[in-house]
Formats: sequence, C-alpha cells, structure tokens
Amino acid sequence: MIATAEVTVTNPSGLHARPATELVRVASALSSSTQLVLDDRTIDARSVLSVMGAAIAGGRTLTVRCEGEQADLDLQTVVAAFAAGLGE
Repeated sequence: MIATAEVTVTNPSGLHARPATELVRVASALSSSTQLVLDDRTIDARSVLSVMGAAIAGGRTLTVRCEGEQADLDLQTVVAAFAAGLGE
C-alpha cells in the first residue's frame, strides 16, 4: 500500500540538523518505507544526511510518501510531526 500527502515545512530555518534528526527518528520508528519528494528528487526520510543534504528551506511544500502495510497510519504520524514543527 502507498499513501502520500503534501506538507509544508513550518520551521523558518527549514530542515536543519535538529528538525532533520527528529524527522529521521520518527521515520525510523515506522514500519513503512518513508520518502520525501521535492521537485524531481526523492529523499530517504530515514537518512539524516539525505534530509539535510536536500537543504529544504522553511515554507517549502513537499510530498511525504509512505509504502508498506501500515502506510496510512505511518503517513499520519509523519504529517503530525511536520505539523508539530519537528521538535522546534
């Protein structure tokens, strides 16, 4: 099963070290494979180097994609983490 949703990065500084680490922590705890899709790039949400390397700025809208048996539930978890500011 695949589930997707658009989210906006609410952190003014974007996905720098602290929110990127929180995103990786959340994604790593899920049973689904989780990616961020930004423009033509697919970013592994379980890799802090990939997330930080994407240099995602505050205010950017991207797509979260979860694939797995619990994709819908896992997607809700990631969307909620973004809505909460990823620890900031």
